[in-house]
Amino acid sequence: MAKAIRTKGRTRKSLADDHLPFTIHNFAIMGAGLAAIVLGYAAMAEGSVEGFLPLVAAPILLLLGYCVLIPLGILYRPSMLSRQSGQASPTQQQPA
Repeated sequence: MAKAIRTKGRTRKSLADDHLPFTIHNFAIMGAGLAAIVLGYAAMAEGSVEGFLPLVAAPILLLLGYCVLIPLGILYRPSMLSRQSGQASPTQQQPA
């Protein structure tokens, strides 16, 4: 006969834990990304077809905004950096 499998009771997260972990730093980075995107489209809308802004600067600004700054703003967590740089590992500490 098969034995019943016991599972530990799982606690559900409260509604207070279901918030987005965005801080002012996240919104600042995403704002910089949005500004880069707007500047990229403004540079692309320049009248000349063979100019520096529409051919070089606009694609760089759009790539920077869409592929670097917006994802960085979403994924950035300041607590991760403070944990890594705040404490040295025991193997790196020198004996007294």
